[in-house]
Amino acid sequence: MALPKYNRVVLKLSGEALGGSGYGIDPEVVGSIATEIRTVMELGVEVAIVVGGGNIWRGATGSAKGMDRTTADHMGMLATVINALALQDALEGQGVPTRVQTAIEMRQIAEPYIRRRAVRHLEKGRVVIFATGTGNPYFSTDTAAALRALEIEAEVILMAKRGVDGVYDADPRIHPDARRYETISYLDVISQNLGVMDSTATSLCMDNGIPIIVFNFDEQGSIGKAICGFKIGTYVGGEQRD
Repeated sequence: MALPKYNRVVLKLSGEALGGSGYGIDPEVVGSIATEIRTVMELGVEVAIVVGGGNIWRGATGSAKGMDRTTADHMGMLATVINALALQDALEGQGVPTRVQTAIEMRQIAEPYIRRRAVRHLEKGRVVIFATGTGNPYFSTDTAAALRALEIEAEVILMAKRGVDGVYDADPRIHPDARRYETISYLDVISQNLGVMDSTATSLCMDNGIPIIVFNFDEQGSIGKAICGFKIGTYVGGEQRD
């Protein structure tokens, strides 16, 4: 593998990414993700991960069915902890030291999120998994990924998608003639409502100049390719890709 282009990254994994073809957690899929992360760690890359919880529970879905939105979102945050622990177990099973940090304190199973401690873990060669989003209702784990990337001074956010190899001008599963962008600006993502990440997260990245790479992680080695600067997926940013 080539030398890494980025030294510190935030990898955003949706809950569905861990669930394989259905709900819950697929150990084989989680193990495969852990193998890819171990490979890029061996290149000396510092990796932080933000996990979603959609394979277990979605706060927006519960709210749409009449549940109090704050309660529903708190349930979704707990779902991200389950996913984070599963990923931690898979990584440590492959010899990768890992720490889970949560924005809502639950000291018996994870560390509370402390920025300086998270950075120190990364500097020591540990993977840090951020769970419970921002710790606040009404904010998605996409926004948490953007926020944590800023706080730990990551160089890029890697948006790992399942079955979609970038950003399209229409849903490629519905429109076979949809065009994939190689590079697109933050403003175009927001104005065209392209669904890369929610508008709050995209605006946060735009205001602070953090690029986003959207790619299909079903392709073997895709995480490493993105980190090493290969033209994979779609590059979202204010400047053209190298």
